[in-house]
Amino acid sequence: MTNIGRRAGLVLAVLFGLGASGCTDLLVEPKSSVTGANIFTDEAAYESFLAKVYAGLALSGQQGPAGEPDIEGIDEGFGQYIRGYWQLQELPTDEAVIGWGDAGLPEMVTSQWASSNQFITAMYYRIFFQIALANEFLRETSDEALAARGHSGLVAIPQFRAEARALRALSYWHGMDLFGPIPMVTEDYEAGSAPPEQVSRAEVFTFVENELTDPAVVGQLPAVGAAEYGRLDQGAVAMILAKLYLNAEAYGVGARYADAMTQAQIVISGPYTLDPNFQDMFLADNHTSPELVFAVPFDGTRTQTWGGTTFIAHASVGGTMDPADFGIDGGWFGLRVTQQFVNLFEGGAGGPDGRADILYTDNQQLTVTSLGTFEHGFAYPKYSNVTSLGVAGSHSTHTDIDFPMFRLADALLIYAEACLRSGGGACEATALTYVNAVRQRAYGNTSGNITPVELTLDFILDERARELAWEGHRRQDLIRYGLFTGDVYLWAFKGGVATGAATPATRDLYPIPAIEIVSNPNVDQNPGY
Repeated sequence: MTNIGRRAGLVLAVLFGLGASGCTDLLVEPKSSVTGANIFTDEAAYESFLAKVYAGLALSGQQGPAGEPDIEGIDEGFGQYIRGYWQLQELPTDEAVIGWGDAGLPEMVTSQWASSNQFITAMYYRIFFQIALANEFLRETSDEALAARGHSGLVAIPQFRAEARALRALSYWHGMDLFGPIPMVTEDYEAGSAPPEQVSRAEVFTFVENELTDPAVVGQLPAVGAAEYGRLDQGAVAMILAKLYLNAEAYGVGARYADAMTQAQIVISGPYTLDPNFQDMFLADNHTSPELVFAVPFDGTRTQTWGGTTFIAHASVGGTMDPADFGIDGGWFGLRVTQQFVNLFEGGAGGPDGRADILYTDNQQLTVTSLGTFEHGFAYPKYSNVTSLGVAGSHSTHTDIDFPMFRLADALLIYAEACLRSGGGACEATALTYVNAVRQRAYGNTSGNITPVELTLDFILDERARELAWEGHRRQDLIRYGLFTGDVYLWAFKGGVATGAATPATRDLYPIPAIEIVSNPNVDQNPGY
């Protein structure tokens, strides 16, 4: 089978009636309109079920782009996994503002959300829907279930189970990062039993770490860089662990920077190389990039959604911009960047850093003084539905742009930051080489190289913004540096003020949705909500 992510929606919508019955209750597992006894006839059927688990990152329901949603009670596009994750990691930061007035959306930009916020609620339940899919796959591929069907000898099952466990760990990491202490549900949970207990952030951290270092997981996955595109391998697992360890101190579980360096080096030593053209990693044919470690595939014809890169590409086009230049049928006049982000580039939008070339300034003012006015703030069409040869994607509404969840440049910068945070020393020369490799691509030569004295934690934070903007990292990075809340670093509309205002430290965590607090008596709300 080729590209499990792209074909997942086609196969599983037919095989499984995984409807919305489990959409807003993490205790309800996805339902099937058929039974395991009559659907799991061969190895391909198990692979198709695994495809659905992967597809949970890209699709939002059982028919695209809308209809039969996985998450009820919200616009289906709002409840798509990548769109939800992107919004929660980017909108409350200096990297993005959005001009729409949908209920709860302005509050995402100003960090004034409440526990009833529909976007926060949708992401919480999307995470647990994804976990439920993985749990169901693991139940259906247990030794007992396989033996009952006479399938004990299927050789691919150990790898399939490893992929499902790694996907579940990915979502548990997302849940712990965004919400802190959350309920834990594994394949051993029995439907109808007592509601699951909320566990500490440290316990979720340990679970994710143990899953991803278990030989039954990492040992069964393809080698670094050897997986079929859109599937997890040992490189992707190393990236998840590197991110987990880099943020461990911020998660309250103690410093793990040496471990972050080790995992980042696994990726760096792999077959990945920096893409010669930075912009190519965000185009309709970015699946050809040599830099992507793990991407969530989108296909404008076969995996249609109003979330994912369809949302990011359309929402970042407006004003005087010609949608056809970006391979889409219309701009949505939504997303821009703040002046504080633009000022991170040497020389601003017209400077020598090639990554700033993405900024669109025609008829746009630098300063954001009105969230609802698209012309306030430079546009930033980083994701464009055209190929590296300038050919429009397969569909002008739904994009072909895959979402680059992990890529080599991130690993290089993780190594550098973790080196400095662990005390520097012998690793600093290597860290400097890694940072300058990223900058040489950005500048097209060595003119942007930095010296050893310039290699500081503050520099790396700014470099991560320049390199990884709009890829779902900024909130996490600012929290790690102690800048996401408080008044040390202000940006446009932080705290609801055009010039920026302090926000309370409790905003470093999102609230557990109010509906979850009501439905599960074992779950307590995060402080400050």
